[in-house]
Amino acid sequence: MRKIHYLFFLFVFTAFGCQSVSAPVTVLIAYYSRDGHTKTLAEAVARGAGSVKGVKVVLLTVAEVETQHLLNADAIIVGSPVYNANVAPAVSEFIASWPFENAPLKDKIGAAFATGGGISAGEELTQLSILHSMLIFGMVIVGGPNWEQPFGASAITHEKPFSGPGEGKIDAAFIRKGEALGKRVAELTLRHNKN
Repeated sequence: MRKIHYLFFLFVFTAFGCQSVSAPVTVLIAYYSRDGHTKTLAEAVARGAGSVKGVKVVLLTVAEVETQHLLNADAIIVGSPVYNANVAPAVSEFIASWPFENAPLKDKIGAAFATGGGISAGEELTQLSILHSMLIFGMVIVGGPNWEQPFGASAITHEKPFSGPGEGKIDAAFIRKGEALGKRVAELTLRHNKN
């Protein structure tokens, strides 16, 4: 009798147990960085996303991203430095290259982050520009975890008291915001993919 129970359990586990094991969700973080600040924030976003169990993080510059990366991703987080209150030209070109026909990016999670030289220098406009583009592709937009970063994450790099001590350095408060955005996107992507 014990052998029959064992065989039955083995059958059920084999038939149904494997279905509950799912592949990790993939969060693609794509960024452009001229002076290293946006790269530093991208790494913080990646740490936050990577802290969530069941999430695979792919961190690439926009020049390194191939179409297959976009198609394989469950969430796409794009980062840009502020260029005249807008995204950097390299980021604009990157988004313009995304596959559009038949809406292959529809319902993927999307989020944004930006770095700017000064307070009110255009960080929010840059984030919104990225998010507006994602909406055109039918993506589901995610902001930061609270009212202090509703559009994603951003960092001020050259205005006191936030100017960093060197190339690519950003204030620890902005690092925490990047990590919080990555974690929130990862958690929501897991929840989104279960439905």
